[in-house]
Amino acid sequence: MIIDGVFKNNNEQIEEYQNDLRRCLHTDANGDPVVTMYYAPDDDGSYMRAPSQSLFLWGQSFFIIAQLLTAGLLHINELDPIRRYLPSYNRPRRAGRYSAFQGTATDLVVQIVLIAESMRLQAMMATYGIQTQTPHEVEPVQIWSSTELIKVYQHLGVNNKVGLSGRPSRPVGSLGTSKVYRICGMTVLCYPLIFEVSDFYLYRDMALLIDDIKTELQFVGKYWRLSGRPTVCLLIREEHMRDPQFKEMLDLLAMLKKGYCDGMKVRIGRLQNLISSSCMEHLDFMNQSDLTDNENAFSQINHEYIGYQSLTDVPKALTYVEEKVSVAHFDSKPTPDIINALRNTESIYCLCQLWGILLNREGGNFEINGLNVNTALTQLYHRAGSLRYWRAVRYCSSLLHHIVDSISPFITTVLVNGKELTVGIIGQKETVFDKPMTPAEIQNVMYTSVQPYDVIQAVLQQEVVLYCGRLIATNPSMFRGILKIRIGWVLEAMRIYRQISGQQSIDVDNLSPFQVRILLQKVLTVSEWAAEEKLTTLQRRQLEGCLCRVPKHFYNKIWEILQRTPQGILTQGHHLPATPTLTSMSRGELTFNLLVEETLICIDRPDRRQITVELLCIVATILNRNPELHFKQALDLDAIIAEAFAMYCKDTQQPPQDDLTAFYSLPYSETTGYLARAAVNKVLQGGVFSTAEDDVQLDGDHLHDDNCKVS
Repeated sequence: MIIDGVFKNNNEQIEEYQNDLRRCLHTDANGDPVVTMYYAPDDDGSYMRAPSQSLFLWGQSFFIIAQLLTAGLLHINELDPIRRYLPSYNRPRRAGRYSAFQGTATDLVVQIVLIAESMRLQAMMATYGIQTQTPHEVEPVQIWSSTELIKVYQHLGVNNKVGLSGRPSRPVGSLGTSKVYRICGMTVLCYPLIFEVSDFYLYRDMALLIDDIKTELQFVGKYWRLSGRPTVCLLIREEHMRDPQFKEMLDLLAMLKKGYCDGMKVRIGRLQNLISSSCMEHLDFMNQSDLTDNENAFSQINHEYIGYQSLTDVPKALTYVEEKVSVAHFDSKPTPDIINALRNTESIYCLCQLWGILLNREGGNFEINGLNVNTALTQLYHRAGSLRYWRAVRYCSSLLHHIVDSISPFITTVLVNGKELTVGIIGQKETVFDKPMTPAEIQNVMYTSVQPYDVIQAVLQQEVVLYCGRLIATNPSMFRGILKIRIGWVLEAMRIYRQISGQQSIDVDNLSPFQVRILLQKVLTVSEWAAEEKLTTLQRRQLEGCLCRVPKHFYNKIWEILQRTPQGILTQGHHLPATPTLTSMSRGELTFNLLVEETLICIDRPDRRQITVELLCIVATILNRNPELHFKQALDLDAIIAEAFAMYCKDTQQPPQDDLTAFYSLPYSETTGYLARAAVNKVLQGGVFSTAEDDVQLDGDHLHDDNCKVS
């Protein structure tokens, strides 16, 4: 704080903390002032100091720096030569060969270079007023994949003498691919990761690519801090033309041509004209001898004739539709019967399953007429992909053990936003992602703990993990109240919503990747549209219960309940003990919150889970208003819900029954009334220290106002 005062030129702050510091110092054997590591205020206003066997170097260093600054022996510019304490626009700039930090530009323009794969595609785009360049036209500038840039960066910092390896082979992000690079005399522009053609099937979905381009441009515009403008390379491939949604791609390019993308300034131009204003980075650590032949540079496709003149001439990929048929009965049949079935079926999904049975039984190298299982599945995968038959695409992708490109950074994004992830099938063991993981570790988890129970979910859950990482980076409020993102339950919420909206004719397994992303956004924002779309209370409880979303300060309320309930809380056979929970953990601690969340997730039905959350809020409110109350016995939530349901049945003259759906369907104000009455009955049935019924303050309307409902 003394150093901070010097940088702010605040003499009062300097004096205040100098006085405080003097009371914290003691002298060593040589009479020099020493900062101790541990100290606490004493009754007389002085400080008790705990003796330390060794010098507290960190504190002593700060003390010396502070004294040098206040004595005028050290200037702040000597302590901070690059002026990090100044706003970015006030920092000195040095022109050089390397990209320099400039801060946020008020008039930032994102430059866009459109690269067409062939002259034929370029000519067709020109008929729609979209000017592009081919790889030949931008020469001598080379268009590289970001994968090639990763290989170059692996030479950064290598020193065999001291055992230093280069940069790890992790992906280059959007900001890294927005620079122009000078490498061994070559000028290179890299296209972003979203244009990589990989084994995983996401690149086949044009709608997803369009959405990714918008997200990419928005991200670059929001976080660009370097001098010079960012230059983003957008690739247009011939296979894009055959996509039924290529018209939407043309609409996006037409919008970019006007100079704006969702309110952000963009400029489309020829690469030769944009280089002078681009951010240039010189990679001087490379030697020509280290540079391998770049066979993966984006190459131009040459045709003998230009061909298609407009979109109406381009044959479109058809959306394939077939009935979903299971061939599980073949699991117990001999291999010759399966081979015979393969020859006699035309259903792509049946073929996927039959080849899958052979893969598990005979292995990937098993051959039928010279075609091995792995090759057959790969061919089937590409065939299903060209037909946009997503169920079969996902099934084959899972059998081939594909992994989403660069999934690791998206898991890390979720973690740094204070959430955890779990993957797994509901009812089976889940795997928690609570620390960054390598792609190999993720692949192992997906194909050992998910695929054995559901083949398609091994890749579908990867998709949802990827989308969660993208969404939480730009819209963290979507995940408010969700402590642990359980991917299996998120998919269950998506299925429930499709049933609610009458769209269950196409199940989630067969939705396009873009439709899956939109559906995910829909269920995460249920509180924003529930009233508008007239969701029933039951439907809303089902969706929120799947997400295990809780109200604000919920976990603090559970801590307060446990403080007044020595025997703990019971629900669905699961016990949340007060001891040693209260002694080994602290209020607000993440470990405690996770313990409570794991108790809730033991409740099978999502609507029941949400009713339980509401009940706990009500109990916390009752205890808060009546400080003298303490539960003698364990707080049995199931018993309270059962009693509340019995009251409801009595009031509505219904016979007692096991199905509580009618109760879960009641409006929040009504369930609050029944739950509150049942909770007070529990209080008054000898379960607490209380003298009379009048002692308990209860107002159902006010209890409901206390944010018992998830918002």
